[in-house]
This record gives sequence, structure tokens and C-alpha cells, in this order.
Amino acid sequence: MNLDIKQWKHVFKLDPDRELSDEALEAVCISGTDAVMVGGSSGVTFENTVDLLARVRRFEVPCVLELSSKEAVVPGFDLFMIPMVLNSRNVDWVIGHHREALKEYGALLDWDRLLTEGYVMLNGQSTAARVTEADAAVSVKDIEAYARMADRLLHCPIFYMEYSGVFGDMQTVAKVRGLLRQSRLFYGGGIAGPEQASLAAAACDTIVVGNAVYDDLEQALATVSAVKF
Repeated sequence: MNLDIKQWKHVFKLDPDRELSDEALEAVCISGTDAVMVGGSSGVTFENTVDLLARVRRFEVPCVLELSSKEAVVPGFDLFMIPMVLNSRNVDWVIGHHREALKEYGALLDWDRLLTEGYVMLNGQSTAARVTEADAAVSVKDIEAYARMADRLLHCPIFYMEYSGVFGDMQTVAKVRGLLRQSRLFYGGGIAGPEQASLAAAACDTIVVGNAVYDDLEQALATVSAVKF
């Protein structure tokens, strides 16, 4: 099981609050993806997160929890990713919720399995952007500044450009990738099939495929071979 994110090219993101059949989940987990990330913008609970973890655990694929609320902190994942929404108007989404979670769980965490993600939400119409109160009307210069902040000030292992349902500007993505020294550039948004997967993979380090799993599983599965083989 490869837990070195620097070698990951492809990740499937599954939402505990969305229905996925056992057959579809098996296809995702044995697809050759580098990891399965569990997380969502709304409706994520301890119960549905535990349930999805148990189902994924039947397979050998690395399973990562992206923590969106302290109520959904579930032990047993291979890695825990902590998103810091750098372009949020609400400081709680940058450090506030994290402080509260650490007050409760800080002594219990395995810090060797915890990674921070410097997030920039770039689709203001998305649920994720609305929930996190993100200012998505940012310029390329703004995005570059956030990238440098995540990379050199905060030393985040991951800088995440999230377009949530729309396919982003790959020229901007590639430009940001060229600025990063330590952080790995994750990209998510609008990857509906292998064509978008190939374009995104050429511009970033790791693509994240989410909605396509639920919208068109065959096309979602084809994104793996488009970037890995």
C-alpha cells in the first residue's frame, strides 16, 4: 500500500452522504487509483463515514479521510487530510475549526498520519465554496499568492485547487504548479472522463475525481488509465 502522496497521480473522492452500490465501490477500489479519499461538503456524519470506511477496507487501496467537521472524525483511516480554506472570508475555515478539533482530539491524533491541505475554492457557485464562505472571485495573482503561502509559509504537503463541478483553467493550474517547491498540487473539478483527466494531469501533480463516480461510472473509471498507464 503506497501512502507516499508524492507518487500519487490519481485519487477518487467519495462522499459518505451519497449512494454508491457495492459493485460500483468495488470497481472504484480495484481500478488502479492511488487512493480513495472520503469527504464531502454537507451531510457528512460519524455514522456514514464509518460505514463507507468499512466498505472500502475490504480492498487494498489506501483510504484517506478529508476532515470537514469534528463530528466526522473517525479512526482507522490510513491518512487524515486537514483542509485549510485559504480564500475563506471566515477565519474558522482557516484555523478556527481546526483549533476546536485539536482541543478535543489533539492528544489522540497520530501526527505521522496527518497532512494539511492549503485549499483555494475557485467555483463560487459550488456547495463547498458556499459552506466555507470562500471568496472565489480571485485573480491569477491571488491564486499564486495563496500557493506561495501554502508552500513556503505554511509548509502544507498539499496545495489544492478546487473547482467543484466545473473544469478549471489549465493554464493557470500549470502556472501555479511551476511556483511550488514543496507542496504537491492537487486539482479537482469537472473531470468527467479521460479527456479532462489527461489535460488536468498534464497541468498538476495529482487529479481528484469525484462527481463522475456518481454521474457516469464508466467514464470515471477511464480516468485512471488516462493518467497512470
